[in-house]
Formats: sequence, C-alpha cells, structure tokens
Amino acid sequence: MNINFNLLKDIVSVYGPASNEDLIRDYITNEIKDFVDEIEVDALGNLIARKKGNGKKVMISAHMDQIGLMVIDIDEKGFLRFTNVGGISPIISLSQNVIFENGTIGIIYAEPVDDISKLKLENMYIDIGAFSKEEAEKKISIGDICIYKSDYVENENVVFTPYLDDRVGCFVAIEALKSIKNPANDLYFVFSVQEEVGLRGAKTAAYRINPDVGMALDVTSHGDTPKAKRFAIGLNKGAAIKVKDNSIICHPNVKNLLVKLAKDNDIPYQMEVLEFGGTDSGAIHVNKEGVPSGVISIPTRYVHSTVEMASKNDIINCTKLLVEFLEDKLEI
Repeated sequence: MNINFNLLKDIVSVYGPASNEDLIRDYITNEIKDFVDEIEVDALGNLIARKKGNGKKVMISAHMDQIGLMVIDIDEKGFLRFTNVGGISPIISLSQNVIFENGTIGIIYAEPVDDISKLKLENMYIDIGAFSKEEAEKKISIGDICIYKSDYVENENVVFTPYLDDRVGCFVAIEALKSIKNPANDLYFVFSVQEEVGLRGAKTAAYRINPDVGMALDVTSHGDTPKAKRFAIGLNKGAAIKVKDNSIICHPNVKNLLVKLAKDNDIPYQMEVLEFGGTDSGAIHVNKEGVPSGVISIPTRYVHSTVEMASKNDIINCTKLLVEFLEDKLEI
C-alpha cells in the first residue's frame, strides 16, 4: 500500500482547535471530494462524506479538532491569561510556542513558583511581545484560541509532530477512502468536531447517520518507553485493536472481526486495554438503540505534547486493517 506521508505533514499543520474547525474541514473536503459520492456539513460542523455501497451502513469517525488555549483576559502590560480547550498539561506547555488563527505567535511562560510540580494554568500566561493591553488587543481578543506551534519531523521509522491526535486518524481515514474502489458497505466517513471537549461531534453525527456499525480512528498511549506505566502497546508492533477505554467496551463481534482480518491478511496487530481516555466510538455505540462499535488505534508516544510520535509502519498497518474491515460483508 502506498501511503502519502506528505499529506500527513500538511494535515497536522492546519489550524483547527475544538469549535474552530473551519480551515481543517475545508482542507479535508478538497482532499476527498473526488473520491466520494456525497459531502455534507451538519449543524455542529462535522464533515460527513458518503461512499455509497449496498451493504451495512458504516460510520467511520476521526476527529479533526485539536487541543488549544483560549484567552480569558489581557492584562495592562499585554500578557494573555488563558484556559484550556481540551487536555492541556501545564508542565508540557511551559516555554512552548503557540500560534493563533490570524498568525500571531506567542510563548507560554509562568509566574515564579517554588515547586514546579504544582504549576497550574492559572499561574501561566502567553507573551506575544506586546507592551500594553491596547497593543495586544489589536491582535488578540478575549475568546481567541491558540494551538501549539512546532515542526513536523520524520525519519525512516517514525513521525513526530504536534497534533497526531487525531490528524493521523483523519489521515488513515483519507488514505483508506482513496483505496476503496467498490465498497461492499455504505460508508460514511465522518471528520468530527469537538472530540477533545467531550465527543460532541460524533454524538450528533451518529444520530444523523444512524449507522449499523461504528468504527473510530484515534491515537492511543504507549507502554514501551523507560519506566512507562505497564501497558501492552508499543510503537512498531502493529495496529492497535481496542478492547476498552473509559468511554467504551468494544463490541466483541467487531473486535473479533478485526483480529480475524488482521490474522488472515498478515497485518501486525496488538490488543489495547486503555485505563483512561475515550474516542468517538464512546458516543457512537450508545446512539439510539445501540451500535456495535470498535476502534482501530494508532500507537502514539507523548500524546497531547508538541512531539507526538508514531511509527510509519503502524500507520500503514492501521490503514490496511481499516480497508479490510470496510470491504468485509460485516456479518456482525
């Protein structure tokens, strides 16, 4: 399978924090419009792309939104105070560059603290190089959201960049969508909004589509770095087939089919039992009367940082597994 990692490089760099997904939605629309039969945007902002087939109605969801920082106050010296949009770590954020939608760049720093382990977002600020409130307000308004600014880097083994969560899931969905020529099932590819603040987009999209089967694509954590918490997931060990997380215990028929397809097609895989977190499948599987759902996860180190890292082989194998799943008759 040929995978275009230049697309991944582009897609992680597009601004799109939760609630401000317009730019990334437009980018993905332009990328997939020639490969699908229908495209629509729902009231919440989800991009829903249908590839028609005669089998089951399948919803494949990967979230477009990013974690970010929202400005809540600008002081007299021009420093910006902020709150989190999604899971932001004070320690990871300290001294990181950020960028706003209008291109304004700042740096996150903190008031002096005696114990850095007790650092909180309320002790931190963004410095955009302004020397007064009036000067800062010419560039930034209360409610504006910034995201981490860092470069995409890759070598022969891995990519590391901010916002693999979950642009790599979007990437896997796009590459699979392009690979499927004659779908066995009626496929609805959803690039969802506001996952990072509570699976909101997937909830409304699932209600609209009313799928027979659900599949989420997202990153998962790792247990293969020095002294990492015990967790049987590592990079370059294959696609991760989720068993559970805090939002779902995956339907056994979906999970078992993914395992069978991986074995039958010599796709390396590993089983994921995550003790925290959740994905769009958490919203999909409880839609209406219930939807058998699963998750294909991309093993990723350093999630919610500026250097999220994933194996190229794992990304390829996740894409292969998704294609096999979507081309199956899905007798679930």
